[in-house]
Amino acid sequence: MTLQQTYIESAMNAGDEILSPALSQGLGEATAIIDEFEVVSFAQLDARANQYGNGLKAQGLLPEERVLFLLEDSADLVAAYLGAMRIGAVAITYNRMAVERDLLFVINESRARVLFIESDYVEAFQRLAPSVTHPFKLIIRNGDSEEQLTTKALLRNSTTELQAEAMSPDDMAFWIYTSGTTGKPKAAVHLHHDVIVSDLHLRENLKVQAGEKILCTSKLFFAYPLAHGFFAGLRCGATLILFNGWPTPDRTGQLVEKYRPDLLFSVPTFYRKLLSDGIADHATFRNIRCCVSAGEQLPEPLYDDWLAVTGNKIYQGIGTTETLILFIVNTPEAHKRGATGRVVPWAEVRLTTQEGEPINSVDTPGVAWLRMPSVCDRYWNRQDMTRHAFNGVWYRTGDIFSFDSEGWWYHQGRADHMLKISGQWVSPGEIECCALSLSDVAEAAVVEASSKAGQTEIILFVEPRHTGVDPTLLTQQVQGILKKQLAHFKCPKAVRVIDEVPKTATGKIQKFKLQQMLEETAPAA
Repeated sequence: MTLQQTYIESAMNAGDEILSPALSQGLGEATAIIDEFEVVSFAQLDARANQYGNGLKAQGLLPEERVLFLLEDSADLVAAYLGAMRIGAVAITYNRMAVERDLLFVINESRARVLFIESDYVEAFQRLAPSVTHPFKLIIRNGDSEEQLTTKALLRNSTTELQAEAMSPDDMAFWIYTSGTTGKPKAAVHLHHDVIVSDLHLRENLKVQAGEKILCTSKLFFAYPLAHGFFAGLRCGATLILFNGWPTPDRTGQLVEKYRPDLLFSVPTFYRKLLSDGIADHATFRNIRCCVSAGEQLPEPLYDDWLAVTGNKIYQGIGTTETLILFIVNTPEAHKRGATGRVVPWAEVRLTTQEGEPINSVDTPGVAWLRMPSVCDRYWNRQDMTRHAFNGVWYRTGDIFSFDSEGWWYHQGRADHMLKISGQWVSPGEIECCALSLSDVAEAAVVEASSKAGQTEIILFVEPRHTGVDPTLLTQQVQGILKKQLAHFKCPKAVRVIDEVPKTATGKIQKFKLQQMLEETAPAA
């Protein structure tokens, strides 16, 4: 499918579009969801989604009003999410374990009329409730309270028949909140037509067949598993395996052993944990047909280690909350070690300088602008950010890429993380990837510091892959490969070996903590 073939004009509903391909192929009795408490067929999921839609209608929920899900990944979450969209409401998943400040911000900014929470979260939510600034209805999953509305009560008198609301393809269908690592969380507003292309990578590149099983190690409040597991997997007629609780290597290994997934979607940090904990050594990992990585750059040594242990290549790609799906990918038919991938046929990517001048030459880093049907419409209530990121049909990703003469693209980091050294722009990602090419380096992170003369300097933090490594020797090895592969102005002023590079719960490096370490160890003026 080409870029031009993906736009539609007629009325539709994303809540129908996700299940209709499988149901129209007669897959009603096939398994759609396996969570840790039940197995649900496509027909059962369809009926339960209708029940949730009717139940929410009975609560007075109107089209384009928001429903916020603070739930564990489960068949109930998937059904309620579909049901909300089917009545024209806007579905939002969010991390119920987020800090209370961010949770309260998201509740108030979205003005969610309905909030779904788990029964074990009621007490914690009571601390937030007085600070919610608008009327809302609380629905408790797995609760038995007669005083509070539960999912059981919501569904008790709800029928399994529902005519989905006919929505414009350009109406809001769901929001996805960014992680908020650079400020307050912001909502990417996605439209009903966005789901139509969600399965193209799985269907056309990964050749996913009905009945295959998909395991995503990230939770459904992230765009990556929401799009490629929930939306795309179900549209392909595949079975989605869901975690209850936060994924760990041990629990991932247990699910791989029990359910034998055909596809594994994860992130480099988690692939590394599966290797270091010995989980990937299990024979069942060799039976996985396709391993996909996104979320951060995949280091070449990690690719090599995974291949050596499991016999599987990892197919790297990149997408964002705003794009919903991956737009540059490696595939079983076209892959290159170390490359982020090639642009998918249903997307167009252009590079510009920081000043907006077009870049057409190979091996020249630039800011990526993307055109693709699944790109979000805007940021909710962030007009300034929307104007900065969106220009007509083009979205400024904020990522720095280069491409080679064969059409392979390479991610160089974020434009807002670029450093200006000696009057020239330097990508921290390029330096980090160079350091990670050493087998003894597990993590690498660049931060900037100011010299006594007020000039910007590069400091590189590295985490050894094994304990007992000589820090002095590792520092020399890192400095040696950097000098060999990078221009002199890109080489760090100093390399610091630390036991562990600090990360968030989702595996993102916390560079602000490294910055704090620099400040704490800086000599007094």
